[in-house]
Amino acid sequence: MNDTLAFVSCADSGELHVLHLAGATGALRTEQVLALGGQLMPMALSPDGARLYVARRSDPLAVVTLAVDARAGRAEVLGEAPLPASMAHVATDGTGRWLLTASYGADLVAVQPVGVDGVVDGSAPAATHATGRHAHCALPSPGNGFVLAASLGGGQLHRYRLDAATGALEPTDPAVFALPPGTGPRHLRFNARGDRIYLLGELDACVHVLAWDEATGGLQLLQSLPTLPPGFAGTAWGADLHLSPDGRWLYTSERNSHTLAGFAVDAATGLLSPIGHWPTQQQPRGFAITPDGRHVLAAGQTSHRVGVHRIDPASGALTPVAEHTVGLNPNWITLLPLHAGS
Repeated sequence: MNDTLAFVSCADSGELHVLHLAGATGALRTEQVLALGGQLMPMALSPDGARLYVARRSDPLAVVTLAVDARAGRAEVLGEAPLPASMAHVATDGTGRWLLTASYGADLVAVQPVGVDGVVDGSAPAATHATGRHAHCALPSPGNGFVLAASLGGGQLHRYRLDAATGALEPTDPAVFALPPGTGPRHLRFNARGDRIYLLGELDACVHVLAWDEATGGLQLLQSLPTLPPGFAGTAWGADLHLSPDGRWLYTSERNSHTLAGFAVDAATGLLSPIGHWPTQQQPRGFAITPDGRHVLAAGQTSHRVGVHRIDPASGALTPVAEHTVGLNPNWITLLPLHAGS
């Protein structure tokens, strides 16, 4: 059982908390707290896990690059680069040479170069691309030939062809794929095989399964399922979704019911079957699944804690095993495996 290093961004205290998770028990301990200042929210690791990118959504708007020392369980600031807007999502392309960001407030996605040292280059203006209202994420496709951006207010996915040599994005024809009315597309994940997309709606709190064609950028809606627990009558406020590393389970978070929902993934079709709902931390905006697939970590924006749930390997059911106090308004969790001997 491998241990895991967890990075938790805390928006209201302006801190990055570095936690150690014990793989055998799920227990957490604090290794480091870095005061980076401002409203810290979305994060992403470089493909090699050596760099962590943290977006500050308050002035001065910037992405902070940190070097990660997994053995020591620590991170060190290497630099900051200005961002063209307040960004709701951060990712890199498959090569790690380009930083992809999406702005909810400015209705755009942006591309910025990453230097050979893994530090985002702030010497040149970011290349920006207008989207529908409230862009909420931008992710590269599994083959790195496309970038998909979710427009929450526009109810659609924007498709761009990505030139990995130059970072240029070129809209496809047609440029957008419409989701069912009222979806509010927020976050999406590709499966490991690269032929399915799982998309969570913020406004309908439904998970939508789409077929993806990496050669053409073709999309087809296959299935839509609710993630709210039975009997819940409040306003839907979907937040995040993740696949387990083995691809057998998909989980989603919903902030107003304070729950995680689970689904079994059909290995042949990629379609989903509900397996349950479980209470978690208050207002769980972000969560993550450990690289060994044994635990789910959920950040409670209003509990100011990270909760740990054990995943039953046979059923996918979640059992709470630990919780740990962090900074104020924890909202994003990024994980790095610590292999035996680390």
